Amino acid sequence: MTKKIQLLPSGIPLVDLAWRGLYRGGTYFLIGPRKSGKTILALQYAMKCAEQNEVCLFFTSMRPKDLMILAASINFDLQHFMNQNLVIVVRVTPPEDLEEAEEPDEYLAEYISDIVPVVNQYNPSKLVFDSLTQFANIRNPKLLRKTFLKSIENIEDIGITSLYTLSEPANAVSRSIVDLLTEFATGVIELQKKSDVVDKQNTGTMTIIPYLGHSEGKFSANYFIEPDKGILVDYMPTSEEKTSPINIVTEDDKYKSISTVKDTVNFTNFTIDYSIEEIGVIINNQIALFKLTGKLFRLISIRLDESPAQQKLITINQLRNSVRLSVDKKDKICVIGNKVLILSLNESQDAVSELIAKIKSNLTDNDSKLVRALSEVISIYSVVVDETVKDAKSMIESVLNIQRLDLEKTQ
Repeated sequence: MTKKIQLLPSGIPLVDLAWRGLYRGGTYFLIGPRKSGKTILALQYAMKCAEQNEVCLFFTSMRPKDLMILAASINFDLQHFMNQNLVIVVRVTPPEDLEEAEEPDEYLAEYISDIVPVVNQYNPSKLVFDSLTQFANIRNPKLLRKTFLKSIENIEDIGITSLYTLSEPANAVSRSIVDLLTEFATGVIELQKKSDVVDKQNTGTMTIIPYLGHSEGKFSANYFIEPDKGILVDYMPTSEEKTSPINIVTEDDKYKSISTVKDTVNFTNFTIDYSIEEIGVIINNQIALFKLTGKLFRLISIRLDESPAQQKLITINQLRNSVRLSVDKKDKICVIGNKVLILSLNESQDAVSELIAKIKSNLTDNDSKLVRALSEVISIYSVVVDETVKDAKSMIESVLNIQRLDLEKTQ
C-alpha cells in the first residue's frame, strides 16, 4: 500500500470513542433501515475527512442540491468543501432498468467496476458509496464476489478508506448477498431503530462490529440525530473489560455438556428469529456459496431436555432469548421444538465455546448453583459444511437426529 496503515478519526461517534477511528485502507459497511441516518452518518464521515484536509469521493444517487440540504441540517457546508475540491460528489444513476437489460448480472457487475476508474481519476483518501443496496438483486453470487473483491482490492491497495452503505436486507436472498459483500469488510456499523423519527426521545441503536483488527471489540450504544450537530451517541469510554480465555475441547460429532465452560461478559444483540422455511433458504444459499468459494459455515443446535427437572428451571423461550443475546449479529437462529438452531458464519470450534459461555452468562447471571442445574438439561451439537452436504434439509436433519452424549459415562 502507498499509505501507512493507521487509525484516523472517522466522524462516526461510536467508532471514534470506542475504536479511536478507522484503519486507513480499510473497507467498512454501514447497514440500517430507511430513515435510520445512514446518509447523515456518511456525510459526517466525509466532513471529518475534509476537515483533515484530505479528499473524500462521495458517490450518491441523490441530487447534489438535496445532498447539500441534508448536509446543512448537520451544519456541514458541503458547497464550501466541494469548491475546495476536498469533497467530490459523483452522482450515480441507480441501475433501475434491470428487467430490460439482456444480462442483468453483467450490468450490475459493470456498474460496480466503474468505481475504480473514477477513484483513479481523483485519488481520494476516503470514499463513500451510498448505496450498494441494488446489488442485493444480483442472481450470480460468484460474479458479484469476483467483481466486488477486485474493485475493493484496487481501492485498498492505494490506501483509501471506504464506507459502503446498505439497506437492511428485506428477505433471505438479500440477506445472503449482504453477507457475501460484508465478507470482505474490515468492520461493520449497524443502525437499528424502532420509530420513523430518531431523536433524543426516540433513540436508535448503533453497533460497531470488528471483522479485522480493532481488538477493542464490539460495542453498542443508543444514538440520536440532533439538528446542527448530526448523529450523536450516549456512549462514554470506560476501562477495558478483560475476560480470561476459554480453554475447552469439544468434538463435532457429539453433544457436549456446557458445564465446563467458563462464564464471560454479556453482549447485547438484536438478532431476530427465522422460520424453518427461511432458515432453509439461507442455508441453501450458504451451501451454494461454499461450493463456489469454499466459504465454510457451521450449523449449531442447542437442545433443551424435556424433563420434569427442566420444566422447573427454564423454558425454550428463555433459552431462545439467551441465544439471541449471545450470537453474533450475522448469525441466524430458528427454534424447532426443544432445539434452537444457529447458522454461524464462523466455522471455528473456538467460536462454539465462546457462544456457550455467553449463553451461560446470559442465562444465570453468575449463579453457580443454577449453572450446574442448567448444565444438566442443556446440551450442544454442531456440524461444519463439507462436500458431503447436499442441501439444507439434509444438514438440518443431521443435527436434529443426534442424541446427547452423557459425559459422565465416558470420562
